[in-house]
Amino acid sequence: MAKRNLNDLLYFVTVAREGSFTRAASLLGITQSALSQAISGLEARLGIRLLTRTTRSVSPTAAGERLLDTVGYRLDEIEAGLDELTGMRDKPAGTVRITCGEHVLHSILLPRLAPLLREYPDINIEFDVNYGFRDIVADRFDAGVRLGDSIDKDMIALPISPPLRMAVAASPAYFMEHPMPETPSDLLGHNCINMRMQTAGGLYTWDFGHQGQTLSVRVDGQLVFNTSPGIVDAAVAGLGIANLPEEEFAPHVEAGRLVRVLEDWCPVFSGYYLYYPSRRQLSPAFSLVLGALRTGDSSRLTR
Repeated sequence: MAKRNLNDLLYFVTVAREGSFTRAASLLGITQSALSQAISGLEARLGIRLLTRTTRSVSPTAAGERLLDTVGYRLDEIEAGLDELTGMRDKPAGTVRITCGEHVLHSILLPRLAPLLREYPDINIEFDVNYGFRDIVADRFDAGVRLGDSIDKDMIALPISPPLRMAVAASPAYFMEHPMPETPSDLLGHNCINMRMQTAGGLYTWDFGHQGQTLSVRVDGQLVFNTSPGIVDAAVAGLGIANLPEEEFAPHVEAGRLVRVLEDWCPVFSGYYLYYPSRRQLSPAFSLVLGALRTGDSSRLTR
């Protein structure tokens, strides 16, 4: 039997996961034509088509899905094993990939990880700013960050912030032309700034609570964003009422550029959590990242 080319298997797994020859070639550091030839050669040797190619996307066939399931995680294990070997060096090295939102990146992750990066120059961190719920195992992330401790099975959630509150706010100019809402239901008569969920595609509902009563409101307005910085800018510009974690509004509220309303209806909720697979062997680099992000003596939550 002819010896298998492991590089071709790595190339196939990368293309299947990225859904694009262009992105995969960039990640692998080879030309797109060389990558295409390698995949075609692998398909010829196996005698079966592994990828369905269109002008816009690439997706695995049924045989390709089976090969991806069989080979993909084994390649991940090899990479993790190589990362573990770096722990035998004088200083840990390796790449840690984290998917997160933009606000938590700037307010928590970068400030806490900056000293680590200066101390360990051989550790690299790749951030993926994304507001959807990514499959961190399938997408080969070491960890993700989300609000709240609701996590999938076989994941560990590590609190990296204190509890948070949502805030509803608009500019003084907006409230000069519109009455301040006194209850969440009053928002139905206002121009509200929406956020679209990247995963499901729908708009977020605004959830409230007061004296044991809970209420969800589907607001409407002229603007819809899929990231929070645009929502903050639009609110400051007087284009409507916005609803985000209070930390994102804090500088503008303190400066008088935004005015909070419905504060009694905005209860405290679980803050940001870093979540990662419970069964994956932690590399020395990732262990250092966990240590830098851990808050106080908070216990880990496992599902």
